[in-house]
Amino acid sequence: MSALQDIVIVEVAERPAGEYTAKLLADFGATVIKVERPGGAPTRAMGPFHKGESTLFHYLNTNKRSVVLDLDRAEDRTVLNVLLGKAHALIDDHDELWGRAHGLTSREVAGAHPHLVHCIVTPFGQDAPAEWQKARPINVINAGGWAYHSPSETPPDKPPLKGAGRFLSDYEAGIDAATCILASLHRQRQGMGGQFIDISEVEVQVNRIDCVLDRMLAGEANPGPERTAYDMGGPGTSFACRDGHIYIFMTTKIHWSGLVELMGEPEWAKAFPADWLEFHCTKESVADFRKHFAAWIASQDKVTVSEAAQKLGVAIVPVNTAADLPHNEQFIHRGFFQTVDHPVFGPVAYPTACYKLSASPVQVTNTAPALGDHDMEAL
Repeated sequence: MSALQDIVIVEVAERPAGEYTAKLLADFGATVIKVERPGGAPTRAMGPFHKGESTLFHYLNTNKRSVVLDLDRAEDRTVLNVLLGKAHALIDDHDELWGRAHGLTSREVAGAHPHLVHCIVTPFGQDAPAEWQKARPINVINAGGWAYHSPSETPPDKPPLKGAGRFLSDYEAGIDAATCILASLHRQRQGMGGQFIDISEVEVQVNRIDCVLDRMLAGEANPGPERTAYDMGGPGTSFACRDGHIYIFMTTKIHWSGLVELMGEPEWAKAFPADWLEFHCTKESVADFRKHFAAWIASQDKVTVSEAAQKLGVAIVPVNTAADLPHNEQFIHRGFFQTVDHPVFGPVAYPTACYKLSASPVQVTNTAPALGDHDMEAL
């Protein structure tokens, strides 16, 4: 048995935040009924695409069932009401205006279905100004502070940063939402009924606070336009090598001595004092180092040189592309990717989860459904 085998969840979400929340529970074995508008969920039209299909949609919607309902029609709204009557939880990520227009506010859902766990994920949580709820992930990441220095060393003339991934804030909020739903389902099973869960994506970002934001909130540093002002310093950045890129981080004498040994004691390195990273790390020395190191690393293979560097105590890592990940030895050892035959793509290596459950492992048993695949079943 899967961990959530008897749980039925209705998903009316139409953004990655809510879809990822439901995906996490579907991969645990819950029956997730994805309610799609006529024509399909908006994420079906979001790139990147492969063979005319959204790979984003097909990642976010594994192990789900698709039911097409036009929630502006009374008949279809009645069908949704029947589904909610049989479900344990409802997942949504629309703003309050949408909820009021479709009779799905927290008050209305609780009144009609007091047994339901009802979770809504929005950029700023419930009761925020309507215009704030139109925020995109790039807005949320910046409002929550994470884009301030992630990634670092961005030229000031470049556009605002998105941070680590296009939908970082959606995925982070989805993890918190799924956790809250699981806790609420446990409460529900103890006979205490349902409850409403209000997830603010910005608050999730602030909840992941790090040392940079800590220093600002403590008054030790003032926010400013210089993104690198609070980095650890040193010449660390990414460099092109023979088969891709590596990233190097150096701040100590040990880092430098290990790198010099790795490079075979080059003549140019003798111009740098052994403790230059700690006491002589000027803009000029950093620029000089980068010029020489870039020439040397350009002839190296990223994985080979990274492994050799790490054995010498030098923090060099390969910059992996999506194509590299299924071939990573550690991921293979962990069984992180599961190959599933997709009706359009053929064999696909799906990422699963960062945890392993002995009795109820996460499994991708079904690819994302075609639009309306389960209409008759639901009706």
